[in-house]
Amino acid sequence: MTLLITVIAAVVTSILWYTKPESKMRLGTLALMFWGASLMWLVDAVVEFRELGAEYFTPALGDMLNDTFLGLSVVALALVIWLVIVLVKDPNGRLRTAISK
Repeated sequence: MTLLITVIAAVVTSILWYTKPESKMRLGTLALMFWGASLMWLVDAVVEFRELGAEYFTPALGDMLNDTFLGLSVVALALVIWLVIVLVKDPNGRLRTAISK
């Protein structure tokens, strides 16, 4: 589930980045974070499949629920990091204007 959630987030973010290439919101950075997480979970899945074999494809319900929460946590953490990057870079100058008033 973690792999599936991060791949979906990566694909959605990549589509948004591709359709709005002139955006200053650093969607490319967010897409790279999601693709990196997807690659990490893919390697984890391959290693786990090598250890468990066919049992990898029949996880228990509790394991699936834990993986779902982990995947959502990874997406939330990436969004928080991206938000901090956007606020620090302040591409439209709105934060700088609000602070100077």
